[in-house]
Amino acid sequence: MKVLTISGYKPFELGIFKKDHPSVFIIKAALKKSLLPLIEDGLEWILISGQLGVEMWAAEVVFELQREFPHLKLAVITPFLDQEVSWNEGNKEWYESILARADYIDSVSKRGYEKPWQFRLKNQFFIEKSDGLLILFDQEKEGSPKYLYEMAIQYQKKQTYSIELITFYDLQMIVEEEQYKQSDF
Repeated sequence: MKVLTISGYKPFELGIFKKDHPSVFIIKAALKKSLLPLIEDGLEWILISGQLGVEMWAAEVVFELQREFPHLKLAVITPFLDQEVSWNEGNKEWYESILARADYIDSVSKRGYEKPWQFRLKNQFFIEKSDGLLILFDQEKEGSPKYLYEMAIQYQKKQTYSIELITFYDLQMIVEEEQYKQSDF
């Protein structure tokens, strides 16, 4: 696998309203745990659309990993131009800081937001341009990642395509691992 798409929930879908929320640490640890073996097996590119939440946290994980694996690259390919236009100032600054460090930036649609079809087109683009998908998604919790996940499942029926889920159970296992590391025994 050379190219991996990463996606997942937006922060509000997880009840996260601050960048330093303890759950962010757990999500980033889960992403890193999934990425390390892929990088060691030759992963070169991470693709994200730059949406708030899992994708932006993934970008921060990629920047951390680039210290040890400088060959790893991040592409931010937005569904349309100026997706951040309605975001608050803090989120716009965070987004700009991610774009400033990304290795490649582009947009699927070369226009501003018009209709939901732009998100479907983005999902299709990301699946067709990658060898696999790493997605924080739990089928028991509806949310925005559902559409990308379902499209990837359909694609996988016709093509070789890897899908790795990070579920809430996986996050709970990371919490328990961290608690065990910090205990006295």
